[in-house]
Amino acid sequence: MKHSEPSVALWAMTILLAILGLGALGGGLWLILLGGSWYYALAGLAFLVTAALLARRSPAALTVYALLVAVTLVWALWEAGLDWWPLSARGDVIAVVGALLLTPWVTRRLGERQPMAGEPAPGAYAVGVFRGTGLALTASLAVVLAVGVASWFTDPHRIEGVVPPAGQMAAAGADPAVQGEAVPDGEWHAYGRTGYGQRYSPLTGITPQNVDRLQVAWTYNTGDLRGQPGDPKETTFEVTPLKIGNRLYLCSPHQHVIALDATTGKEVWRRDLKIDPTQLALQHLTCRGLSYHPASQAAAAPAAGGSCAAKLFMPTADGRLVALDPKDGSICTGFGRNGEVDLWANMPNVRPGAYYSTSPPVVTAGLIVVGGTVLDNVSTREQSGVVRAFDVDSGALVWNWDSAKPDQTAPIPEGQTYTVNSPNSWSISSVDEALGMVYVPLGNQPPDQWGGNRSPEVERSSSSVVALDLATGRVRWVFQTVHHDLWDYDVPAQPSLIDLTVDGMSVPALVQPTKQGELFVLDRRTGRPVLPVTEKPAPQGAAEGDRTAPTQPVSALSYDPPPLTGADMWGATMFDQLACRIALKRLRYEGRFTPPSLQGSLVYPGNFGVFNWGGVAVDPRRQIAFTTPTYLAFVSQLVPRQDDRTQYVQGDERPQYSLPALNENFGAPFAVKLAPFVSVLGLPCQAPPWGYVAAADLTTGKTVWKHKNGTTLDASPIPLPFRMGVPNLGGPIVTAGGVAFLSGTIDYYVRAYDVSTGRQLWESRLPAGGQATPMTYQGEDGRQYVLVAAGGHGSLGTKGGDAVIAYALPK
Repeated sequence: MKHSEPSVALWAMTILLAILGLGALGGGLWLILLGGSWYYALAGLAFLVTAALLARRSPAALTVYALLVAVTLVWALWEAGLDWWPLSARGDVIAVVGALLLTPWVTRRLGERQPMAGEPAPGAYAVGVFRGTGLALTASLAVVLAVGVASWFTDPHRIEGVVPPAGQMAAAGADPAVQGEAVPDGEWHAYGRTGYGQRYSPLTGITPQNVDRLQVAWTYNTGDLRGQPGDPKETTFEVTPLKIGNRLYLCSPHQHVIALDATTGKEVWRRDLKIDPTQLALQHLTCRGLSYHPASQAAAAPAAGGSCAAKLFMPTADGRLVALDPKDGSICTGFGRNGEVDLWANMPNVRPGAYYSTSPPVVTAGLIVVGGTVLDNVSTREQSGVVRAFDVDSGALVWNWDSAKPDQTAPIPEGQTYTVNSPNSWSISSVDEALGMVYVPLGNQPPDQWGGNRSPEVERSSSSVVALDLATGRVRWVFQTVHHDLWDYDVPAQPSLIDLTVDGMSVPALVQPTKQGELFVLDRRTGRPVLPVTEKPAPQGAAEGDRTAPTQPVSALSYDPPPLTGADMWGATMFDQLACRIALKRLRYEGRFTPPSLQGSLVYPGNFGVFNWGGVAVDPRRQIAFTTPTYLAFVSQLVPRQDDRTQYVQGDERPQYSLPALNENFGAPFAVKLAPFVSVLGLPCQAPPWGYVAAADLTTGKTVWKHKNGTTLDASPIPLPFRMGVPNLGGPIVTAGGVAFLSGTIDYYVRAYDVSTGRQLWESRLPAGGQATPMTYQGEDGRQYVLVAAGGHGSLGTKGGDAVIAYALPK
């Protein structure tokens, strides 16, 4: 072949550069018109000029491209600093194409022409030309490589620090971990271990020095797997088992209650509470845990026949509260009617599956306090969000608190119903029996993104933590975390009660995590802030018929992320990053609390939440919170409704056992489209990290340390364990031994961390997603165990399963 003949490689590169140039130029011009960066259009021009010079076999093509590489590097460093993943999105295509331009199949054709008499051969001439012009491209790519290597070992998001050693206990002569409720050190009696909801264990057997020796002690499979007829997409295994004596008690998504030997993992008994999910209009099917009433607090002289000295309480997906005997799983027929209370009693708009208690109720010496979830964004005619207290022995209704009628707490008369569509409490409550208060995290009134018809009574307690009097159910105080919530920022997590030492004085405090990233630290006696809370101006301009609050509360202890900008957009390549920048500019976005709109609004943090039902763990001795902030943006777009029948979002054709008409908002003027803010490739448009572990000093509001957490191993098409920091759903626990545990990341691992520094100490691969809060206890063999439920989360997309796994140090 003659040297002057066309090179396939050269022409292929020319065409590739032309295509890249047209794409970058077209998208770049669009972005400029939207007020965004000029870089992409200029890069497109550089691609096209390089392509034109290649077509002419001009060595100047390499010089032009070297300039593009250099400008890209400077621009990328200016926007992203030494942060590998944002840098790679900006430079990966540029670097790969630059390397291809330096291959001999391209360079040997550059500068070719027929030699004159006495000139060197064409190949030698091309080499000489390359040595002069390719040197600049080689050098620029070498600098890019060096910067890339440096950024790989740099983490600009990391905060280093050390939690001070545990100080004096919060109250002289008392262990702050068990104030108000005596639970043996080796046991776990409630969802958060005690009614305080701390998720803190006083066990010290596992330490930072030996935790890396943890190994599987036993595994139990429930046999309850998702995918049964009628299952909703959001079928989840979120249980945190209880440990009482040498028994573990847990529930499964399809409402089986199981008792295991805590030391061996052998099944002791099992009871199927028999629901038929095909008959339920379920949004999700789950059980986060059971509640326990010990025999020592039971009635001194129980009625004959069917009463139990101790009780387990299980709220079922078909709206029952069932009492079981912990000894053998038999029904405590003396409770309620044949062992159960009908939670549909006096409830408006009865539709099985549309209302039930997804979280374990609060149990006190004499009461069991129950909330429940209603379907979000289906209609304005949902069930009531009433919170009810029943006698723990008889099941009789003692009081009911309906946020739409907050002063009417006497038991509702027969034949009447609670208020339709009032705000509900679907998460876990906490209790301080000494102060006589139960602390209830409350959501807002459906629909979430439009609130034009909310009453003043509803507005007062929506998206709040509400302290109710244990004896009467009357409101003692309310602290609102979002005013006139239009973002589904309902209070998702259990309040954690802890006695803090502030200015030398012990303060009974409450720590409330929120979806928007606040940790409100309040005096649990009064609801007044312990750490400062500031009202900050919020964006205005709600949809027709609605309004927005002029200000919103922000805590001095906040994991609220900075507002997103074009520089925060990300992708696998510069082109999907460009598409994300265009998408961002086309949305309405004025920072946090941007109102929903017809145009489409960016909601950041998204309604997935910086914190969700897993909450945080608090260490009463170290006075810190171990937290797991997650950052994912969502898009909310209002869709005008012309009637009260058409499905504008779900469509008319749905399978027989599909989800209910979510986001249709029948009865409201708008339906709503909700989706994560992702690129055309399905990746988050915002740059990682998307998930962290962090420790906060609850007395000062300062973040002590913060590290990205988790890998992409189970969340990307290519199963590579890049430690990018991934979302978490499922809470942490901390121990007096100085170790914290977490299993909720979307990669399938349980991990241990040094509470003092945040350093990861150990991890173990799980067979499925670990979207549950772990727990820890002591077995009969004297060993400390760590227990994890690994069953995945349907709507999160993690792998399903049915495993309960116990870890312990070798005997």
